[in-house]
Amino acid sequence: MSALITADLISLDENLGETRFDVIEHLAGAVVDAGRATDFETLYAAARAREEKTDTGIPGGIAIPHCRSEAVTEPTLAMARPNPAVDFGAKDGPADLIFFIAAPADGDETHLKILSQMARSLMKKSFTAALRDAKTADEVVVLVEEALGLREKAAEAPAAAASSGSVAAAEAEAPARRKKIVAVTNCPTGIAHTYMAADGLKYAAEELGYDFKVEPQGSSGGDKLTQAEIDEADAVVFAVALPVRGRERFAGKPYVESPVKRGIDEPQAMIEEALAEAEKPNGKRVAAGAADSAETAEEGGSWGTRIYRALMTGVSYMIPFVAAGGIILAIGFMLEAITMPNLGEVDPAAILEGASLTNLNGTPLSLYLGAALHTIGAFGLGAMVPILAAYIAYGLAQRPGIAPGFIAGSVAVMVGGGFLGGIVAGLLAGLCAYWLSLLKLPRWLASMMPVVITPLVATLFAGGLMFFLLGGPLAWVTASLENWLNSMTGASAILLGIILGAMMGFDLGGPVNKAAYLFATAGLSAGTLASQQVMAAVIISGMVPPLAMALATAVRPKLFSAPERENGKAAWLLGASFISEGAIPFATADPLRVIPSSVVGAAVAGAISMGAGVASPAPHGGVWIIALVENPLMFLVAAIAGTVVGALMYIVLKSLAGRKAEATA
Repeated sequence: MSALITADLISLDENLGETRFDVIEHLAGAVVDAGRATDFETLYAAARAREEKTDTGIPGGIAIPHCRSEAVTEPTLAMARPNPAVDFGAKDGPADLIFFIAAPADGDETHLKILSQMARSLMKKSFTAALRDAKTADEVVVLVEEALGLREKAAEAPAAAASSGSVAAAEAEAPARRKKIVAVTNCPTGIAHTYMAADGLKYAAEELGYDFKVEPQGSSGGDKLTQAEIDEADAVVFAVALPVRGRERFAGKPYVESPVKRGIDEPQAMIEEALAEAEKPNGKRVAAGAADSAETAEEGGSWGTRIYRALMTGVSYMIPFVAAGGIILAIGFMLEAITMPNLGEVDPAAILEGASLTNLNGTPLSLYLGAALHTIGAFGLGAMVPILAAYIAYGLAQRPGIAPGFIAGSVAVMVGGGFLGGIVAGLLAGLCAYWLSLLKLPRWLASMMPVVITPLVATLFAGGLMFFLLGGPLAWVTASLENWLNSMTGASAILLGIILGAMMGFDLGGPVNKAAYLFATAGLSAGTLASQQVMAAVIISGMVPPLAMALATAVRPKLFSAPERENGKAAWLLGASFISEGAIPFATADPLRVIPSSVVGAAVAGAISMGAGVASPAPHGGVWIIALVENPLMFLVAAIAGTVVGALMYIVLKSLAGRKAEATA
């Protein structure tokens, strides 16, 4: 194994710029110059994207920017001790000890364990004090390698021994029955914050005099909590950025849950809050059946926030069903139309009846395959509303809500409630299942709740309301909406295209964008031309923002930084594939100019699409489904026009901003 850190990767007491990104740019350049990464722009873009997600500064004047990248050829540590210190988002001020962790995209477990150990070592005050006192880069290398166990460590300082003695004395004086805490930590990359939070909580528990065990769910693994350790614990701490794996093991335990960074910044407060929950008769307890729970620290937020998250959960799980079913159905339509252009309404069941691949009974093969795909796709698309309802309920009540939501959503389809009925059914099922989970029941009865009682009661509640009370009104609303869409022509259709396009360009995959997409996909199940025209307008408009950013970076590259130009290259493919999120890196860095440009460009595309009658039977795919759409030429015209308008507007706004800055200077 080659050395993780060398003297040429260390910068001491230099001015590295005013912002964290200046420091990261310097350290990424050092990694590339040392021959440990192949491409600076790729590495820097990955590190910057990670930093923009969550601040990597932690209390004590420390920051650990980190990333995984295909450009990294071997795991590397680069270190800076800048003068002046630079703000990395820590609550107590700027950082003067900065370690940049660059890991290969497919780093092996041995390397990842060493990188994680580095992050944990920075939680020790004696180590950080020695780093600040180091006079040369070689001294830093020695300190780091000692901390990682890669060379024999010098004798511990007397102060450390005294500290150890004081801890031992405190343990000797502690009462016989000490509070026991267990914890789980995780973070998106699983390299640094996972293990730093684990150690931060561990040291805080030692200072408080509590027994403590932690399960870091990171890339390099860690000791897993046994069920006996969990059962003996007085309280649980979840410092997490992702769902807790095996959350059901903690059922019934008092807990506190916060983002992983709080486990680094405020570990003592989290432990004390968890123990406080244990003292409350109605304190928070981990719900039974909470396997793979997606609940986070915002669980206790407003009901509006929780319902919004549940709706987004439902939409995210519904989209694969819509995409797969819709595209297969569209291919089936295409094969049927190729075989019999004047066939009109096709009954795939009649075509398939009595025929098979080995005995077509005179049916053309393309017609038989088209009918088969038509049937398969219809099943996928038909599951859209029940799946939407099931995962809205899941978003509110986790796994016990899935079955009631699916059944109530199926009832909504049967009574003609459409996607509006699915939303209402999912909310009713999820709320009922959630309220049932709050009941304090004997252990023998609580074990039956998530499997038998909750699905039964919540299904009867939500399904019964949909069948006997809400189905009729929702069916009327759905039918009225379909009639309105079918009646739209001319100026009204263009206006709808402008509105849908603006929504798709506004927040790039956020709630407004998702609302427009849900409106379009929900109508596809009706199979009308108007619903397919709405779908096409939404797809084309959603392609425009990333394509506009890509075109802007290609036309005026000098206006953009190297990472932005790299993002622009990726945005070509993302935009062509109808992934609006491809414009997010630009919107994050420059929202006041990117968002208006995206909205205007997408609105132009939506207006042209609706005005020209472009129609798509497929709900996703971008330019790759052009063979399936009606009026493919205008599909391209609308997409190109919107892209050009959005790109030109962004270039103008960005150029004006640059001139203003120059004039001010």
